[in-house]
Amino acid sequence: MGQVSAAPSSVTGQRTAISAVLIVKNEEAAIGPCLDALKWCDEVLVIDSGSADRTVEMARARGARVMSHEWAGYGKQKDFAVKQASNDWVLCIDADEIVSAELRASIKAAMQQPAHRAYEMPRCNRFLGRYLRHGEGYPDWNLRLFDRRVARWSEDAVHENVITREKAGRLEGDLLHDSAESLHAYLDKQNRYTSLQAEALYRLRVRPSIGKLLLSPMVRFLKFYVLRLGFLDGVPGLVHIVIGCFNTFAKNAKLFGLWAGKREPGR
Repeated sequence: MGQVSAAPSSVTGQRTAISAVLIVKNEEAAIGPCLDALKWCDEVLVIDSGSADRTVEMARARGARVMSHEWAGYGKQKDFAVKQASNDWVLCIDADEIVSAELRASIKAAMQQPAHRAYEMPRCNRFLGRYLRHGEGYPDWNLRLFDRRVARWSEDAVHENVITREKAGRLEGDLLHDSAESLHAYLDKQNRYTSLQAEALYRLRVRPSIGKLLLSPMVRFLKFYVLRLGFLDGVPGLVHIVIGCFNTFAKNAKLFGLWAGKREPGR
């Protein structure tokens, strides 16, 4: 990306103005606490892709600006949302995430006079009733606060990320990921994700290998459960890491299946 002036698009008092941006669909079970924790932002923008529940009603009742946009995939949907914001500085949040008081204070302090054009924050994931603070669950650094003039979301269908040439600063305080989905729903989602990942690798003509199929899950387990002390998170930590290991296996197994079918990528 080219060099862009560091002057903020707008300033509230002595703080650079921020737009909180969410993409949603049928999130009435989670969106209330999420939006309540964003009241300090200068704008809250919600992009809805066809909710059939009370998501839109609840968002508007909390003062959010709501727009409708047909689902385009995670990366493209988030990039569209960022472009609709009123301010150049955006804070991208999912409906099942809550900005903690400590993170809110850290963001406000950073925006008094930004030393960076993008910021990462530690995300703490709640799984089976417990916040995971070891293994692969913490700190789960996520780049979520940035100046959209120097950064954008990737177009990945899954596991999208923010693309920027800027060196990101790091904030204090947790972004609390408190998904209310059941283990059954979580496993269904992981199944969809691994299919999308395998499809993406196949389109890139990546060939599967027996080594990755067998060794990658074991290496992942040793890294997160042993070296990064995942065992300290008890049974929830063990289950979370084992599912992650199986996802690695499933992604590579599905890639084998795509090549075995000898079909053209994307068909």
